[in-house]
Amino acid sequence: MPTPGPIEYANASPQVKAVYDEIMTTRKVDWINNFWKMLANDPEALERTWRNTRDIMAPGTLDAVTKELIYLAVSATNGCEYCLASHTTSARKKGMTDGMHGELMAVIALANGNNALASGYRTVVDEAFK
Repeated sequence: MPTPGPIEYANASPQVKAVYDEIMTTRKVDWINNFWKMLANDPEALERTWRNTRDIMAPGTLDAVTKELIYLAVSATNGCEYCLASHTTSARKKGMTDGMHGELMAVIALANGNNALASGYRTVVDEAFK
């Protein structure tokens, strides 16, 4: 069975349009990206995912750039091209520089490599770290 297509605003149910409207208002944009359009095939999942994204990515103890950098690190590790593109754009809007991006990618590569080594060797966690 093929994946359902994106739900455009003009074809959206009132429930989906309400979420789309909130996304556009919160993000100060005049369009809905394809991630949300695909999720709109399941309006409950759309609402839940938007609510979680809105609440977690909102200002908090971590600043906006740090949250975006963490999102980029996870997206790079998971190999999500869509999230990398979306959150690189968002991180740049929030202040990420080219230097920060390069250093982030180096840290991601280091962590993934060292994680693989520690796991591969089945390294026992030091008592001092517990």
